[in-house]
Amino acid sequence: MTADAVGGVWTYALDLAGALAPLGVTTALAVLGPPPAADQQAQAAAVPGLSLRQTGLPLDWLATKPEAVFAAGAALAALARAEGVDLLHLNSPALAAGQAGGFGCPVVATCHSCLATWWEAVRGGPLPADFTWRTALLRQGYAAADALTAPSHAFAEATARCYGLARPPAVVRNGRPPSRPAAPPAGAPARFALTAGRLWDAGKNLDTLDRAAARLSWPVLAAGPLRGPEGSEAAPRHVRPLGRLDATALSAWMGAAPVFVSLARYEPFGLAVLEAAQAGCALVLADIPSFRELWEGAALLVPATEAGRAAEALAHLLDDPAASARMGALARERARRYSADAMAAGMLGIIQPLLARSGPRREAAFA
Repeated sequence: MTADAVGGVWTYALDLAGALAPLGVTTALAVLGPPPAADQQAQAAAVPGLSLRQTGLPLDWLATKPEAVFAAGAALAALARAEGVDLLHLNSPALAAGQAGGFGCPVVATCHSCLATWWEAVRGGPLPADFTWRTALLRQGYAAADALTAPSHAFAEATARCYGLARPPAVVRNGRPPSRPAAPPAGAPARFALTAGRLWDAGKNLDTLDRAAARLSWPVLAAGPLRGPEGSEAAPRHVRPLGRLDATALSAWMGAAPVFVSLARYEPFGLAVLEAAQAGCALVLADIPSFRELWEGAALLVPATEAGRAAEALAHLLDDPAASARMGALARERARRYSADAMAAGMLGIIQPLLARSGPRREAAFA
């Protein structure tokens, strides 16, 4: 399985590998882009049946020309053949472009996000030239995969529409293991709203949340990096940044937060929302297709770009502990649908027919 250590794919890959291990699947995790931080390496070491391969290969979405992606795909194909794996699970489907069966095994590609659907949701209008070749490359990768999956019906349909797919990817919803209670962090306010994610990404819509925070008497805290690997940077004036937190620290903040908020204009699934719901946070979410699909009836949904409506929803929950407790209980109950075990079972349903068609199973699977 491929992964990077920059965003939510890292968490997804570890959770999937961990849930597949009791089902007899061992995973070699090929990490592209910057190496995992020390706490991330410790996370990986705790996953049964998982071994890391730090490839040093570039992230496809940071490449400056197609040749760099083709070269990374070829290097990954060589690694897959050397490992003698049964299956390759690409979390960056563009890496399949131009390989034409060179991986030597079936390929499952998971559509986590992409520039074309991001642009459609966040900017609109014609794609810029730098996005056009990347989108064409990803279309090739989708065509080369033996199976495509997506984490929500909303994103599967957006992917099919933007790439002209004959049918949408199969939906295997993301899932997380049950959260473990953590001690409240030192200095946490008595009541506050929390957000988390790649804060530098315009799709996360931190600007609107910052304007909403200016209208509140309660603090809004944000966990995650403000600067992206390609140079994008967020500079909130009213939201209080916590910086990048490791998994334990983020869990502690979520356990202490009565309310979690995401005004994302683009979110194919939203693992941070799931983690917050597992912790019992009341949810205030942007009214976008994926959040409606996953959380309608268990969250307050507000227009993504209306800071005033977001501030009203946040104030309602922060001013009324009973209301936030009720909504937190609804969110926690909904989160039970999205377990790591359910995700693994869904993915195994995709994997097993491919392995049956490709011949006898060997001992390891590669993701």
